[in-house]
Amino acid sequence: MRNAKPKNGALNQDKTPLLDTLISHAKRKVISFHTPGHKNGRGIDKRLASFTGRNVYALDVTVFPEVDSLHDPTGPIRKAQQLMARAYGVEQSFFLVNGSSTGNMAMILSVCRPGDSIIISRNAHKSTLGGIILAGVWPIWIQPGIDQNLDILFDATPEQVEATLKQYPEAKAVLVTSPTYNGVTTNIKKIAEICHARGKVLLVDEAHGAHLIFHKDLPMSAIEAGADLIVQSTHKTLSAISQGSVLHFNSKLVEMSKVKRVVSMLQTTSPNYLTLASLDLARRQMVAEGEKILTKLIQHTERARAAINHLTNFSCFTRAEIQGRGCDLDVTKLTINVTRSGYSGQQISEVLAKDFNIQVDAADLFNLIAICGTGTTKADLDALVNALSEIDGKKRGEAQNWVLRIPSLSTELVMNPRDVFLLYRSKRVSLRKAIGHISAQSLTPYPPGIPVLIPGERITAEIVEYLEDLTERAIRVSGQEAEALRTVRVVALH
Repeated sequence: MRNAKPKNGALNQDKTPLLDTLISHAKRKVISFHTPGHKNGRGIDKRLASFTGRNVYALDVTVFPEVDSLHDPTGPIRKAQQLMARAYGVEQSFFLVNGSSTGNMAMILSVCRPGDSIIISRNAHKSTLGGIILAGVWPIWIQPGIDQNLDILFDATPEQVEATLKQYPEAKAVLVTSPTYNGVTTNIKKIAEICHARGKVLLVDEAHGAHLIFHKDLPMSAIEAGADLIVQSTHKTLSAISQGSVLHFNSKLVEMSKVKRVVSMLQTTSPNYLTLASLDLARRQMVAEGEKILTKLIQHTERARAAINHLTNFSCFTRAEIQGRGCDLDVTKLTINVTRSGYSGQQISEVLAKDFNIQVDAADLFNLIAICGTGTTKADLDALVNALSEIDGKKRGEAQNWVLRIPSLSTELVMNPRDVFLLYRSKRVSLRKAIGHISAQSLTPYPPGIPVLIPGERITAEIVEYLEDLTERAIRVSGQEAEALRTVRVVALH
């Protein structure tokens, strides 16, 4: 077993410099002639204030010397970021206040110049396409693997990365997503070795893995595996509030000063200080109590997984099953397959919300995804298991012939996505007439949640047939411009 506890060094990890500064400022009841306009909560609507109380708004301040600047930190924000970096064992950590989307774009912009190419698994988060467009780079896509027994996608394997780097040695970097939305991690350590042997930068979207490094019985973190830049959504599984994320720097191949400039360029000049303080606290909590918290969570989720696997019409794949496929599993996340029930994941999700007051994070045709975090209790998981058990005993839909599949996405990238996005006019044509045209938009069906078209790609007959099939089954595609997907936006060259 590896030692999952990062080296904390001489810095006192019990400190919360940013939170302490904000509370000290709030207690002085300073008269505010700065933004925001609610003035320490006095102007907050009474309905909201009666529910939340007013103290929280005294922490909602703006940039001034006492509370420091996110864009040029010299005081408590700098100290808080240093503590975060030491907690995770990296050279530098950058606080993000717009989620991991900012981090994904920052990673690409920090490493690539216009005209460069970057290797990316096709199931990357939509924010990576934003980074591709902003940076003006050429994406080289790796087609994700499909497991039709488990009804999930797998991210790029080391073998796929190595083969793609051999085919495209000019690629500047590789970006992978690990863990996936289903909690599956790929072999980042091997991928890092492959990339670094060729002088390539490894970027990892570890949005769902901020907790991994704090427990030996969870998959290896991308930080431990040797990735260069790693983005984590501290709010997804730890106790930071929404949009609180971190970009970790740990590279000899990337210029840290450029990362700092790019992150500053992408972030608001009016960050929410409560979000920043929650990052400070989430770090302290995990260093002090993370192993204990995660040990309990692992026990609770594994019991729930076993209980669900005793039901007739629901199931959860296990870590052993995923390891048998050459990957690993974050067992704190439950992917609940519903296909034997005869209902879709969306239908079961609606029943859970309406009849049992339970809200899962996501649902598709095949699965429900239940994300557990530091605040998840045994009672929460018991309620989920009991609800599924009750549904299992009462409801039975008709057998469905659903198959998780995607078309070949090794399509011809005719034009740079940035050029299509910024320079060219577009027009709408019917799906059937779109064959051979160049896409001017991104279309992403759920499931499987990966784009079948991005700006600049040649539209093939196979992709059109796939989209027509989705339309016939009334599956909504993210990016469609009407109630039904009958047309697609293409580049108007003439």
